[in-house]
Amino acid sequence: MSRKRWFQVRHDVSGASRRWLTLLAFALPLAVWSAVSYVPWIWHPVVKIEQPGEVSWMRAGQLVPKEDFAREVAAAKEAGLTLPSGKRANPIFLPAPHEVGRALYTAFTTKPVLRGDRWLHESLWTSIRTIFWGFVISSAVGVPLGILCGAFASVSRSTEPFVDFVRYMPAPAFGALMVAVFGIHLEPKVAIIVIGTFFQQVLVVANTVRKVDGGLLEAAQTLGAKRRQLVWRVLVPASLPELYNDLRILLGWAWTYLIVAEVVGVSSGITFFINQQAKYRNFDNVYAAILIIGLIGLVTDQVLAFLGARLFAWKNPRPSRFRTFFVRLFAGRDVLLFPDEPAKKEISA
Repeated sequence: MSRKRWFQVRHDVSGASRRWLTLLAFALPLAVWSAVSYVPWIWHPVVKIEQPGEVSWMRAGQLVPKEDFAREVAAAKEAGLTLPSGKRANPIFLPAPHEVGRALYTAFTTKPVLRGDRWLHESLWTSIRTIFWGFVISSAVGVPLGILCGAFASVSRSTEPFVDFVRYMPAPAFGALMVAVFGIHLEPKVAIIVIGTFFQQVLVVANTVRKVDGGLLEAAQTLGAKRRQLVWRVLVPASLPELYNDLRILLGWAWTYLIVAEVVGVSSGITFFINQQAKYRNFDNVYAAILIIGLIGLVTDQVLAFLGARLFAWKNPRPSRFRTFFVRLFAGRDVLLFPDEPAKKEISA
């Protein structure tokens, strides 16, 4: 495909080009990171001491600002002392990619520094539980309420103004209150996730339901559909693909509240691991933990996207058990799923 076609408005690219561009999306940031880490003249603002010479306060392996190192070299030369030597390096808070890659392995295999500290996989499991329960509770209430708001103007007028008011309140502001109500362990953290996603969820779901074509409702009413059927058999199936995508986006939103939620009460989860490693100045482990959060989120989103492409008939023309289940769940068991289904029934008869 020519470069000109890559920049056509609202024009898709081929499968091979899509794969290369996806790879490029990750390769470019990695290339910039590598350049900053490995090329000395781009950004190496400190000097790593190799030989301290006769400068009393320098130690081998110490990171010293370039200006301080140059000043000490000049002072030692003027005094006739053995000169220190070193090479340009990054600050300790910017580890190179290979150091972070090594940390991704050692974080799972190295024992915690202090007794009572958790391994990385234990911290991750705690964080995943917090996200899971917070999002499940939020969705169990927020999705039905959002559907009702999108379906009935009376419910919308009596609910959305208050929801719109509360959603501007930062979820961390409720931290002290949640600790007072639920204690200091997992419950207040789950509550912060719920507060951070629920109010946004109601408004997003309601807006998605309102986008359903009014002609579908009119056609259903012409066929004698009742109010409950209009909601359950028309609005929900018609908006289901977009609702599914909304939940995917809101799940990522829930992850953004995790770091704040986990410092409420007793610090726990991946946040505790990050804070502890930063305290020990193991910034390679800090970057590794942050990358793991991104990796978990990316894998989860791609798995949900894979399932979503197979759940909805109008998204995927191929037969699918997931699709069969969802279509018959909302439209009834007598719905013809495929054009050739009547012929199949006749043959089997």
